Amino acid sequence: MDIVFIEDLRIQTVIGIFDWEREITQTVSLDLEMGFDISKAGKSDAIEDTLDYKAVSKRLIAFVEGSEYQLVETLAEECARIVLNEFPVRWLRLKLSKPGAVRGSSAVGVIIERGTRDRDW
Repeated sequence: MDIVFIEDLRIQTVIGIFDWEREITQTVSLDLEMGFDISKAGKSDAIEDTLDYKAVSKRLIAFVEGSEYQLVETLAEECARIVLNEFPVRWLRLKLSKPGAVRGSSAVGVIIERGTRDRDW
């Protein structure tokens, strides 16, 4: 299985359960690993034959910036749904972090895997 990845995509959004969090934007960070067969693109050298990670990033930025979820779990599930439904991705591993949310830690968040992780495509 081939993996196309996006690392530390930082986006400002309204996220959190506390009243003060509903009045500000905070940074969330996305790391994605997306299962996609890159062999055709490796032979053709054509963008049409690969997973356009810029298009994935732009779609997620637009969605997350406009969202106002309370839980990182909900935001992670919705981001995963978008990638799997709108792009030719069969499997993904998504890490959604909320930097600085807990004093003493660099970040907190969730890691989810969705879709079918086939070994041979």
